[in-house]
Amino acid sequence: MPIVLDAMGSDNFPLPEVEAAFQAAALLDTKILLVGQEERIQPLLADHAPDLRVELIHAPEILEMGDKPARSARRKADNSMAVGMDLVKEGKAEAFVTAGNTGGAMANGLFRLGRIPGVKRPALTTVLPTRQGYAIAVDIGANADCKPLYLLQFGIMGSIYAEKVLGIKNPRVALLSNGEEEGKGNTLVKDTFPLFAESSLNFIGNAEPKELFGGEVDVIVHDGFTGNVLIKSSEAVSRLLLDVMKEELTGSLRTKIGAGLAMPAFKNLRKLMDPRMIGAAPLLGIDGLVFVGHGRSDALALVNSLQRAKQAVDAGLLAGLKEAIQSQLSNPVQEEEA
Repeated sequence: MPIVLDAMGSDNFPLPEVEAAFQAAALLDTKILLVGQEERIQPLLADHAPDLRVELIHAPEILEMGDKPARSARRKADNSMAVGMDLVKEGKAEAFVTAGNTGGAMANGLFRLGRIPGVKRPALTTVLPTRQGYAIAVDIGANADCKPLYLLQFGIMGSIYAEKVLGIKNPRVALLSNGEEEGKGNTLVKDTFPLFAESSLNFIGNAEPKELFGGEVDVIVHDGFTGNVLIKSSEAVSRLLLDVMKEELTGSLRTKIGAGLAMPAFKNLRKLMDPRMIGAAPLLGIDGLVFVGHGRSDALALVNSLQRAKQAVDAGLLAGLKEAIQSQLSNPVQEEEA
């Protein structure tokens, strides 16, 4: 079953998407459906040897980064996201990948695929590098204002994703707070804590960012406002550190010699901090596999995004999410909270 790639998503579309489609088709031995404006994509296909695993599906409209998501998703009914997600809904593809407008992906996902039954709010996720590997952060911007039940479902879905796709057994789940102790945090965190404690999750309590990036947490849960600030702050600090290191290590002959000797370590650090290696992350809670990557994604990032989507398909992520949500709904305490 094919995977759909939105050919009109990245900042430099459609060239990175075309390159990624051919690379991923060969690497994953999977058919890739490129969805977008035929007149702009077809000339680029001519630069590649014909491959039956890459197919072009015409979509006449584009959802621009500046478009208002909900209104544009309705007004541009034939945008590449909508056409691609319809292929998933109709059973002609297993998953959808885009590097386009995140809000647009969420709006089209809700309009075209709907929510998993029982899910109160879908959540945006991302994968963060930590000292021990990677961690899942949920939510990073879809829901600025949340209720305790929303956060519980974020934790459930994030845990399933970490287990099935990242291969983390019995993921450690924590609430992001300003202190580790129970009773720390704002009203939302305090009210949510008992729900997590009574759930079947491997809940380890509250966690500060130092525990998250120290590798002591596999899934960190927070409202979308807090999560968005967390992600943007961590990205800014990462860029600052890399820029300062580069300036300092190239400032004199002595530091250049030292930098040359330490080059393997710096390459490993850069790889760890490189978002292209992580690829896209799923919109958890949508009744279909929808993955959203960064707008700056190049071919490498998109290949890794398609690989992540294929891992989710092979692991049965969607079925696992549905089963976990239904199990949560059967809990009388949590159902009363809803």
